Amino acid sequence: MAKYRKLGRTSAQRKALLRNQVTNLLYHGKIRTTETKAKEVRKIAESMIALAVREKDNFETVTVTAKVARKDANGKRVKEVKDGKKVTVYDEVQKEIKKDNPSRLHARRKMLAYLYPVTEVPTEAKGKKKNTKEVDMVDKLFTEIAPKYENRNGGYTRIIKIGERKGDAAMEVILELV
Repeated sequence: MAKYRKLGRTSAQRKALLRNQVTNLLYHGKIRTTETKAKEVRKIAESMIALAVREKDNFETVTVTAKVARKDANGKRVKEVKDGKKVTVYDEVQKEIKKDNPSRLHARRKMLAYLYPVTEVPTEAKGKKKNTKEVDMVDKLFTEIAPKYENRNGGYTRIIKIGERKGDAAMEVILELV
């Protein structure tokens, strides 16, 4: 018996399809797809969520000193003249950062290798590059999704059958996070 379904695609196409659907499932919370694709996506998504749940609290908080450019009221960098040159003025700031332990770092890198980058576009700026922002899917997994499932042993997704598709009579389902 095979370990996975081929879905009638070459390996590169199949990997791209599954990466895209897993990313969309984790970003939106649910997707609509065929039954066989949903069963494949479910396997990958559940393993990612299990990895996030296992490593969600595996970090230490560290205080670091960072140099940050001083900015004026308009948000532009403040410059002053030193030795006849304009030089940006920097302030030292204390920041608290999360430092991943090795196993959490490994989990983060495994997720980054699989998930596609997601760009969020506000509805009023549709079709424009301005005001778009990159969504950190790995951070979303650790901070939003993993805490919801910390007391649950697997079974993070649910498949709901919604009937056959009109064109080819393929069974369509909704795959959603529980």
